[in-house]
Amino acid sequence: MTVTGIPSFTGDASPYGGGDPYADYRTADFPFTEYADLADRRLGAGVIAANDEFFAERENMLKPEPAEFDPEHFGHKGKIMDGWETRRRRGVSAAQPHPTEDDHDWALVRLGAPGVVRGIVVDTAHFRGNYPQAVSVEATSVPGSPSPEDLLADDVKWTTLVPRTAIGGHAANGFAVDVEQRFTHLRVNQHPDGGIARLRVYGEVAPDPRWLSVLGTFDLAALENGGRVEDASDRFYSPATNTIQPGRSRKMDDGWETRRRRDKGNDWIRYSLAAESEIRAVEIDTAYLKGNSAGWAALSVAAEGSEDWTEILPRTRLQPDTNHRFVLDTPAVGSRVRIDIYPDGGISRLRLFGSLTEHGAARLAARHQELGG
Repeated sequence: MTVTGIPSFTGDASPYGGGDPYADYRTADFPFTEYADLADRRLGAGVIAANDEFFAERENMLKPEPAEFDPEHFGHKGKIMDGWETRRRRGVSAAQPHPTEDDHDWALVRLGAPGVVRGIVVDTAHFRGNYPQAVSVEATSVPGSPSPEDLLADDVKWTTLVPRTAIGGHAANGFAVDVEQRFTHLRVNQHPDGGIARLRVYGEVAPDPRWLSVLGTFDLAALENGGRVEDASDRFYSPATNTIQPGRSRKMDDGWETRRRRDKGNDWIRYSLAAESEIRAVEIDTAYLKGNSAGWAALSVAAEGSEDWTEILPRTRLQPDTNHRFVLDTPAVGSRVRIDIYPDGGISRLRLFGSLTEHGAARLAARHQELGG
């Protein structure tokens, strides 16, 4: 089911009249964007199939950056759009020239990490008169690496996350979702045809506890393993969630950077780990942060729901553009971690290596079962 009460847009946008193409873009602050994007390419998401992509490739939907618009960019098939765009549907004859109510285009999306979806944004930026009249989104959970044929088989159960809903052109169309299940794939439908610039799927990663159990030691804070950012003191230049994305940062804005402080305080991020864990080693990476890296950092842990923080790494000098490694003298047990940086600046990645405690593994397995895993 979907939750109403968030802004929605319908109808055409005005034709592009020159200047900034985003000047008349319709958007809003959606309550679920604090969650990670489960359809992020960095997590391994992909658009694995579509019934039609005549004008623009399906993979464009998952590009991390906003859609671009070049009014002079045309190819042999017509206007080249930065999104997924299908051809115009037609009826079966001159007497029936229009598509039926059931006619629609679809794309299959593999989430980068299985999880619980909290909200979806179907962005039609720059699709002003060629966006779909309506969209719907379904989800399923299929283990392993299913092919498109596997997902389209008759025995696969699909759950509706977004019912068929009218949307607007050149707009961020947001839908809050309230389905407490773990999903691996989405089927995005546009009725009857048209174009979608970007798809964002916000939610909570729900890792497979069997996989983590086999790994033994892993990064307990990593987004793909179920870690998440609870809160941060500052998100001025880039989101704190970047610090737990896979791999090393590739450029400055692929980390977390705060504005310049003019008081005597400091910046911080609070994390929830995959579950209660035993932390044995730490990496604090400042890759690509050179004149703006944090000067010092300290780490603390706490139990789930507790604000009683215990320091596990004292305030330590950091170097710019450097991966710092620390082996803890004594393993630290907790389910929450806080990094404090002094006085401001940023880090690109935080990695906390260790394993789940017996209690943490049991809690994670129980949650996996609750979500239908």
